[in-house]
Amino acid sequence: MLKTSRLFPLLGFALITLHSCTSSGSSASTTDANAQTVAQTSVQEVALSETQLEKARTNYASYCSGCHGEQMEAFTDRKWKHGNTAENLFAAIKHGYPEEGMPAFEQAFTDQEITALVAYIQEGIQNVKQYDFSAEATASAVYTSESLSYRLDTMATGMEIPWGMAFLPNGDMLITDRNGAFYRLPKGSRQLQKIAGAPEVLAQGQGGLLDVALHPDFAKNNLIYLSYSAFKKEGDQTLSTTAVMRAKLDSNKLTDQKVIFEAQPWARTRHHYGSRLEFGRDGLLYVSVGDRGQHHENAQTIERAPGKVHRIKDDGAIPADNPFVNEKGAIASIWTIGNRNIQGMTIHPSTGAIWTNEHGPRGGDEVNIAEKSKNYGWPVISYGINYNGTVLTELTKKEGMEQPLWYWVPSIAPSGMAFVTGGRYKGWEGDLLVGSLRFQFLSKLKMDGEKIVSEEKLLKNIGRVRDVKMGPDGYIYVAVESPGTIYRVVPVE
Repeated sequence: MLKTSRLFPLLGFALITLHSCTSSGSSASTTDANAQTVAQTSVQEVALSETQLEKARTNYASYCSGCHGEQMEAFTDRKWKHGNTAENLFAAIKHGYPEEGMPAFEQAFTDQEITALVAYIQEGIQNVKQYDFSAEATASAVYTSESLSYRLDTMATGMEIPWGMAFLPNGDMLITDRNGAFYRLPKGSRQLQKIAGAPEVLAQGQGGLLDVALHPDFAKNNLIYLSYSAFKKEGDQTLSTTAVMRAKLDSNKLTDQKVIFEAQPWARTRHHYGSRLEFGRDGLLYVSVGDRGQHHENAQTIERAPGKVHRIKDDGAIPADNPFVNEKGAIASIWTIGNRNIQGMTIHPSTGAIWTNEHGPRGGDEVNIAEKSKNYGWPVISYGINYNGTVLTELTKKEGMEQPLWYWVPSIAPSGMAFVTGGRYKGWEGDLLVGSLRFQFLSKLKMDGEKIVSEEKLLKNIGRVRDVKMGPDGYIYVAVESPGTIYRVVPVE
């Protein structure tokens, strides 16, 4: 039996644990191969020796934790798209589901190592059931940082995966749930209100209803913007892409919906949508689009939209000063290239620059400033390696490609980000906050001007931090997965 400590909830992306998904869009060859393996392979549940346990734990930490969380014991009891029997897990680990983001590990592990890893995972699934992950239990703690103590107020619960937050001028909060639900949280209330009229989404893998942003003149026009995984049928395949819808918020319904952006080409994969939204001080909308798991085809060419930051007008039109607008064959909305999967974007409060963070593979998560026409190197340069341990690239630097302002090895799987503004948090003023999906904490990056000088980890083991925002009341708000909860960070005297 495994020796376990306290368990914390884990939500992977499109790997073995695809939440509440169907298998539409998977490649026939991969699916058939895995089904055949399940049928032909008899994988016995095994009791691990201490040596086997340590090896399985090491393999999990080295190869799996970048997507599924640092501790195997953190596996939560979820709906498993491809099943959680020993045979199901063995097939998924060995052959993968590449179009869903799950790589094959048959070159990295022997069958015996996969069998031990399967037993390790299944033990974690069983053990997690005895723990309480209530928001009330988390919020009862007092946390201490290097400069202040703080607690958490539970602002809203009951969501599945709260992905994006935005504040209305009256203090109400808008919240997207990756499963497709869209909510308003009225100021002073703890009761979510459903907003009708959100786009239909492909809630599979990393896809769903993603970010939300307000028009800079929202007080006059009531316009909001939603990014999401749009989908369409093409023959017997379901294709998807990162899209942006503009709509008018009328009480608790959306009207005048218009799709103003779709990243071309559409793909069969279910991951790396990117999908953060931010209006710059130039009044233009910046949109991140991940490489869709097809980095060699997408990230380094201006003829394809994935693996980029895009810059568009509020109606989807192309600004005349975009860097590639006059290049033959180019996607005219492109602002930057060579990005893997940007899931954090914010504006520097002093300079107005667009700051981003993006996922590396195994290692090499980055913080950058998204500047006109710059190439951020993916996949030519990287501080990470492939998930299966093979070398992705020998290069970490190359002329004409930008170096990150900060990078993480190992990967933390960064999410939403925000600069600390106002005077509520003594000693944190001007620092950069970044959520961690993998390690389940809030990273506070100490700033010296525009230079990142150190990191402090806040809210350790809070759960997978999906987004962080500064509210109009001067408080920090944090969206956490499993259970889907919005917290407010409150300093304690």
